[in-house]
Amino acid sequence: MLNDAAFMRYSRQLMLEEFGPQAQEKLLAAKVLIVGLGGLGSPAALYLAAAGIGTLFLADDDQLHITNLQRQILYRTADLDQPKASLAKRELLRLNPLCEAVAISERLAGDALLRAIGNADIILDCSDNMETRHAINKACVDMGKTLISGSAVGFSGQLLVIEAPYLHGCYACLYPVQETVQRNCRTSGVLGPVVGTIGTLQALETLKILAGLPSSLSGKLRLFDGKTQNWRSLQLTRSPACSVCGGHREYSCQ
Repeated sequence: MLNDAAFMRYSRQLMLEEFGPQAQEKLLAAKVLIVGLGGLGSPAALYLAAAGIGTLFLADDDQLHITNLQRQILYRTADLDQPKASLAKRELLRLNPLCEAVAISERLAGDALLRAIGNADIILDCSDNMETRHAINKACVDMGKTLISGSAVGFSGQLLVIEAPYLHGCYACLYPVQETVQRNCRTSGVLGPVVGTIGTLQALETLKILAGLPSSLSGKLRLFDGKTQNWRSLQLTRSPACSVCGGHREYSCQ
């Protein structure tokens, strides 16, 4: 049951016809893992904490660098050279002390990644390299978890929602090659609001799914062009050649 403080804090979303107290209680009982607390993870974590997610697992092994501050809105100049995970926990509890935040200041891989994913209901991939993305995808498929993956570089962003039983395939169906791409934020730059847009939408889809609302993006890749404000949708199709879900790289524009 929601207490008076929770009713007041979440009153604006409780007013939504599609939401209400039952959906809010689902959020309070939910556990979400955010892998990567940079430009994507910062807005996603803020909105999820504000909305009342019960437990947020915050995974990042980096320390805050001055180049991060242009887009990673969780942090402040005085936070430089401190671990992002502990900084994120501090800021999210300042925002909403009713939620629980668990800082994971290590690079998730192997058994540590499996344990973290096993403890969560939904996983947000906000990482910045292909090796981590593929490892997260495989662990999610192996454990039947919902994965919401985001990425951004330059003026472009991508958003992908993958849900069991993975009828439309997985991340490895779309990107079977695991080599790190040459174009990334470090080499090509990124505009802050672009990465913020994708991270915010990761949070939106998370809240919908946890509240029991269907995600219209399930099994689809959404592509955002920040220069023109245009969106494209690609419908994924499972690939029999996929080493992770048994999926085929096939998709069509909509």
